[in-house]
Amino acid sequence: MTATLYCFGESGNAYKAALTMQLCGYDWTPRHVDFFNGETRGPEFRALNPMGEVPVLVEGDLVFAQSGVIQQHIAARTGKMKGVDDPEVLRWLLWDNHKLSGQAGMTRFLANFLPEDKRPAAVIGFLQGRLKAAYATLNNHLDGRDWIVGGAPSIADTACCGYLYYPEPFGFDRTDWPHLDAWLARLSALPGWKHPYDLMPGSPADRI
Repeated sequence: MTATLYCFGESGNAYKAALTMQLCGYDWTPRHVDFFNGETRGPEFRALNPMGEVPVLVEGDLVFAQSGVIQQHIAARTGKMKGVDDPEVLRWLLWDNHKLSGQAGMTRFLANFLPEDKRPAAVIGFLQGRLKAAYATLNNHLDGRDWIVGGAPSIADTACCGYLYYPEPFGFDRTDWPHLDAWLARLSALPGWKHPYDLMPGSPADRI
């Protein structure tokens, strides 16, 4: 049965789920959600996910929202990645949500997707400062390691990389962080890896 992932290319959280499925060889197809024209606020999407967020995975009678839940479902189904049954994977998944992706997603949105005259420079600068601390934490952790937990990619890796491949400027330059840079290169060398704008429909270029 082919699973359907409700997603859009600009969403780093959707990318976490899509990339996990891609690297695990899961049978899935993307369904574009028109976030920028309000689809997630409409009644049809809210019936699917009352939180009004992507990603959402629909697989037969199963409906999963939240990227970490979808990643864990894929890990458990395929056995091809370590999931949250390993406490270290869970620790990094929670850290990513609170310290890395949660702030990177907001910073990238404020700095790129709001009209220029509405971009709050002080807020963006504050968030960028907090993100530098998060980058340093992960960069230091990856010193001497290929992967975040253990000797193979896990859903901790596909979670923490969620926003770090995007080209829009939000204060992250991977060349400033050598261990992050090497880790992202290792991930992108894995069979099946794709850039978020190649893996999921939708990109800023579509709205020009």
